[in-house]
Amino acid sequence: MKVQIQSQSLRLRIDESELARLLAGEVLENQTWLGTPGALSQRLQLHDTAEALLDGDTHALMITLPREDVLALQARLPCRDGLSFMLPTQARPLQLQFDVDVRDSVRQRGVQRRNSSDAVSIS
Repeated sequence: MKVQIQSQSLRLRIDESELARLLAGEVLENQTWLGTPGALSQRLQLHDTAEALLDGDTHALMITLPREDVLALQARLPCRDGLSFMLPTQARPLQLQFDVDVRDSVRQRGVQRRNSSDAVSIS
């Protein structure tokens, strides 16, 4: 799992094997050891919720995505457009972007032609 954090934006990108593990019920984890300050950890799981959720603290985040939305994304792969959520926080909303690596999807699934009307936006 690749994690990008900038300002009020959090982007998670996984590959096809991680997607399979996530859909099988596993929790994905990215951990960065910083020495004396400790570690930063981001965990990703699916749940039968209607919206994305963020829990934990700055050292250990738990991101929960709606299972149905991720299944809908899986059905569209390979595609460049992932899932986008706006999460309310105490200060300012946080933009959460979830993607499956399109290059890995093309390698695993091959190229599929789609109509532009097939694009899905989730708020």
